[in-house]
This record gives sequence, C-alpha cells and structure tokens, in this order.
Amino acid sequence: MAEGMNRLHAMVASVPRGFGDLLARELQGFGALDVRERGNTVAFTGTLEVAYRACLESRVASRVLLELLRCEAVDDAGIYAALRGIDWRQHVDPANTLACEWSGRHPAISNAHYGTLRVKDAICDSLRESVGLRPDIATFEPGVRVYAHAVGTQVTVSLDLSGEGLHRRGWRGNAGEAPLRENLAAGILLRAGWPILAAAGASFLDPMCGSGTLVIEAARIAADIPANYRRRYFGFLNWKGHDSALWSRLVAAGEARAVAGLAACEQRGLRLIGRDLDRAVLREARLSASHAGVAAITTFEARSLAEATAHAAHGLLCTNPPWGLRLGDTAAATAVFRELGQVLRERFAGWQAAVLTGEASLGLELGLRAHRVHPFWNGALECRLLRIRVGSEAERDLRPKQGMQIDTALASSPGAQMFANRIRKNLKQLASWRQRAGVSCFRLYDADMPEYAFAIDLYESATARAGDVGVAERWLVVQEYQAPAAIPEETVRKRRSEALAGLVEATGIPADHVQLRTRRRIKRGEQYTKRDERGEFHVVAEDGLRFRVNFADYLDTGLFLDHRLTRARLRAAAPGKRFFNLFAYTGTATVHAVAGGARASTTVDLSATYLDWARANLELNGLAGPQHEFVRADVREWLDEAARRNERYGLIFCDPPTFSNSKRMDGVFDVQRDHVALIEACMSLLERDGLLIFSTNAQRFRLDPVLSSRYQVSDVTRATVPADFSRNSSIHSCFELR
Repeated sequence: MAEGMNRLHAMVASVPRGFGDLLARELQGFGALDVRERGNTVAFTGTLEVAYRACLESRVASRVLLELLRCEAVDDAGIYAALRGIDWRQHVDPANTLACEWSGRHPAISNAHYGTLRVKDAICDSLRESVGLRPDIATFEPGVRVYAHAVGTQVTVSLDLSGEGLHRRGWRGNAGEAPLRENLAAGILLRAGWPILAAAGASFLDPMCGSGTLVIEAARIAADIPANYRRRYFGFLNWKGHDSALWSRLVAAGEARAVAGLAACEQRGLRLIGRDLDRAVLREARLSASHAGVAAITTFEARSLAEATAHAAHGLLCTNPPWGLRLGDTAAATAVFRELGQVLRERFAGWQAAVLTGEASLGLELGLRAHRVHPFWNGALECRLLRIRVGSEAERDLRPKQGMQIDTALASSPGAQMFANRIRKNLKQLASWRQRAGVSCFRLYDADMPEYAFAIDLYESATARAGDVGVAERWLVVQEYQAPAAIPEETVRKRRSEALAGLVEATGIPADHVQLRTRRRIKRGEQYTKRDERGEFHVVAEDGLRFRVNFADYLDTGLFLDHRLTRARLRAAAPGKRFFNLFAYTGTATVHAVAGGARASTTVDLSATYLDWARANLELNGLAGPQHEFVRADVREWLDEAARRNERYGLIFCDPPTFSNSKRMDGVFDVQRDHVALIEACMSLLERDGLLIFSTNAQRFRLDPVLSSRYQVSDVTRATVPADFSRNSSIHSCFELR
C-alpha cells in the first residue's frame, strides 16, 4: 500500500481559461511535480494523494484526469487495439457502470459520438473476454468515466477522477446552472485578492448577487472550507484503484479545517452580504448557503442597487452585473453599469471593487479606472474582471467622446495621400457595379493596405432615392481593427490620423459624418452592445426597401451589409411562404421576405430594443400587419415551444451569433459546437418542400458533415458574398438546407 501511495502518475487538470496560473499554484501546494500550464489545462505528475487533494480542495479546477495510455494510432483499428491493450480489470468493476467520452480531432474519426462508441466497445469487449462480464453504460454518476482525446494520430486515454465537473460542489439548492459556475466564481475571488482581504478582516458585498454564487464561494474561502467538502460523488470512488483509507484521511482533515475556519469567522463577526431584488433567487441563495455550511456567516437581503452602502470601513464589492445578452436589453445594461459606478464613487471610498463584464465597453460606464484588468473565459465567451481601488484617484470619465476630431492639416502628408489614393481607386472600381446593382450602402475599404487596418463602410440616405425633396446625405463608419501589442501606440495614432484625413479628402464627406470605432475582428453578439445614447436614426435604401440605421449608438449600424445577397435570396424564395426569422436583430431579413410575398412571418429575438427596431423597419415600408408577429424570447427555448405546438414554416432564416449566453445551455452557445442541434430544431419546423438558409460570421466555421447525410445541403457562401466584400471571402458562411 505504501508503494502504491507513493507511485507517481501523469495527470492533467482542466480549468476555465484565464485561471491556469491559479490552478498551477494550487497543484504545487498539493505536492504536484513537473507542473506545466497549457492554456485551459495544467499537466503535472503526482501521487494519488495529490490527485485526491486536487479533487477535494482545488477551487478552480474543472476536472482531474489520470493518464492510462498515450499512443500513436493512425486508424480506427489502431485505436481499438490500443484500448484493448489496457488491463481494464485493474480499473473497472464489470458489476458497476461505465461512461466513455471522445474528444479532439483524429484523421480517422470525425464524429465524436462514433469515437465514444469505439472506446466503449474496446473496454466492454476486453472485460467480456477476460472476466465474462461487461459493465452497464450510465451517463449520470457512472462508476468509472473513461476519457479519450486525440491530437492528430496521438491518442491519450485517461480516467476522469472527478467524474463530473468539479464546479458542481453539491451545495446548489436547485439543479439548474447559474450564469457563473462555482469554480469560475472562486477564480474571480482569488484573482481579486479576497483570501488576503478576508484574513485582514475585510467585509464582502455583492449588490446584485442573483443565486449567491460569489457570496457563498467567498464565505467558503474565508472559512477555509475545502472547495468540494461534503460533495457526495467523485469519479474515483468506484474505481478499482481507489485508496479508501487515504481518501478518508483527507476528508477528515478537510472537515477539521472547515469546523475550525467557520468557528474563527463567527468569532470575529464576519458577515458576507448578498443583495438582489428577485426574492425567488434570494430564497435559492439562502438554501444553497445552508447546504454549503455558511448560513451562519452570510446574509441575503432584498435590496436595490441604489440602496447599496458600505457596511464597514474597508472591504470587497464583487459582482457580476447583468450585461448585453444576459440582460436582453443593452440600454438597460448600460444604465446598470452607470448606476453601479455612481454608487461606488459616492459610498464605497476605501473599498476595493471587482466587477465582471462580458463587454469591455460597459466597464467604461463605471467612470472609474481599473488598476488591473484580467481577461478570462466563461465557456467560449471572453470576459473581463475589472479591479478597482475605489477613491478619488480612480475617478475618470472613460466613456467615448461624441464627435469626430480629424486633423485635416495632415491631408497633404505622404501617408494620408497614399490612403486617399486607395480610397479614390476603390470608389472608381466600385462605381459601375454600384450603379448597375443600385447599391447605396457598401464596404469601401477592408484592410487593403496592412499598415492601415480599417474596415470602412459608406452609407447614403434614402431621401433623394425615395423622391423626397432634399439632397442625400452620406456617412462613413470606420472600424479600426485592434493593433497588435507589438506596434507602438504612437505609430497607431499616426496611421489613424493619416487615414482619417485622407478619407475625408477623398470622399468629401465631412468629419462630423464620420464614426470611428476600435474593435477586434467581429465577434457576433458584440453588435448588440450599446455605445452611446444619442438616438440619432437615419433611413437608407436597399433593393427598393428602406431601413433605419444608427451610426453612433451601437457597434453595428442595424444593417449587415455582407448579407445583402442573402436577403435577396430570401426575398426570391418567400412568395406564399410562412417565414420564420431567428436571432432576428433589426428584422431586415423579415422586411425582405414580406416584401417578396411571404404570407405571414414570425420574428424572434431576445432584445426588446431590436424587436422594436424590426417593427419600425416593417412599418417604414408599409408592410406591417397582424399576420407578422414579433416574439421576444430565447430562440432555443422558442424552438422547443414551436415544436410542441407543431408549427410549420416554408422558409426559415437562422443567423445565430458566434457565442451567446443562455441559462438553458451548459455554459454558452457556441455556433461551431452547437449548430447541429440548432439546425435540427429548425428543420423539424420546416414544411416538406421548405427551405432553411443558415448563415454565420464565425471565421473558421465548418458545417458538420452529418447534416449532409440527413438533408440536401448547398454551400452558397460564394454566391452570397457581395462584390464589395470580395476581399474577405470568409466574412460569412451560408448554406441552404432542404
């Protein structure tokens, strides 16, 4: 037994991306050796005690895997043979249950479900041959879970010692997922310095606590309660290599720590406070705190953000305010961040604040400069943790200033002249196409010269084209792609100034009609984030139809120019059809379909703001009517409801965001990972001779081949990329399914 206890194993622990360094430090504290951080995993070697402590005590780990085999396997048969070569009698009790999982990319296995079946077959065949029995398969709390991962032809086979995600501490009162997983919340608290603050007697407040995840994890950290203390299930408990005596000793030591730590917190009067206006979630929070063993040091109150006050001289205010798609209304999200900033500035001087956001621009609404900004990922969604030392020295209005300041004196500089010449050349090249196609809003420039990394769209008002009295106005929307960190800021500013001066000279469009945004390469979903509150709408034309656009308030204007030809296809396919528009945004596709003769339409989006915009677009064209309904709902929830009602549509348009939060999903919606299920749900609503047009702006999107085996699939990407976007053939992917 002593020899087995001291045996070193190769292991890997996974962690939310952005917290790998925290996990590496934890593992080293448990006695791990050769610790190597690799993005969202940390590889290490260690004894069973190290592995058990990681499962019991790690606050940030997601899973802990013990490696059984690493091999080269060029084909299906090689993988099966390698798995059969493991003596599964040492690991799996045939009288118990088994679960298997396959991931990664292997040249011979493109379907994860098939890979999972092959792993299961190899294990069960081996046990049936050696002991005459095979285990039953169970997806929920299996006796042993085997995980196989491929990187090319290299395959690694491991035991999942955690059994299921270690964020499932066992204390949550309901079975649902919170917007913030427990290990993610713990990582945020560790990053914010809460252990040191708690030891120094600091107070804690979450004024928008929801189900209380941050408050409860903060209380367990303060009381030194092991992260998974009293969790009932782990993946090693029915593993044949399990050392029950070692585990019992570690659990007993953890219990002693928890009892002593909780008593110390109560003795010094520590009280962690969570507040929210939703009394139902507060009831869940109190129940969860009781299950977590921290009810004695936590308080949950029904209070508004406006009522938040500091209840001690110093402390940590840590919160995950509703933002963007989480809230479903970006205007409301902006208001929340502004109010939070005001509350912090007026009442929390001397405190530290840790504020989460999935949209960086909302952080500017706080009016406080963060001394540290930590990026991390909630599933596939990039977020930021803003750490602020609240006080007068942090106060600063960081919101974008209105109006465009362009130094026209630079127009004669060599750089500005070079850029102006390129703009003139593009205008000339596009002129005959624009006249022939009747296009008045188009992409003028898209990083044609690498040193000037902009995407520039030109919009012309519909006034003159509609026959109204007046002259058409023109606007330029300039998106500056974020420069690499290696390029000096001075160089970035110089090129920006040259480009803007040259642009104004070449187009003749005045500076006050130029809108500049700095952004990363477009991540769908960011268009829903409000930038300003100016509320200036203009009307532009496309294919004889009119649309409201906004150049100042949002990251996108309300009209995706790269979908011009896609909308035309919808219009041509619409006569007599019942049309369904998912993730509808401002409803431009609905307007085209109805104009094309759709007899009825259903337009679904989560945002009330954009549904109002969609209604206005339909009314602007004189097409509104009771047969055209607008539904505010989570699209995937609505799809389920429509299937239960046996709804049917002749034409469906689905243009989902690349990433999106949803309380129904495990983490976030990822279009690459989840598109098969989404398309299947759409196809279940399609009439027998109907058409689904599916589009995505995910840059490296690949349609799962399984869909081609079930439906008639046509890749129409090339046919739907307009001439003005031909420089960037990967601007979107588009498919027709029947």
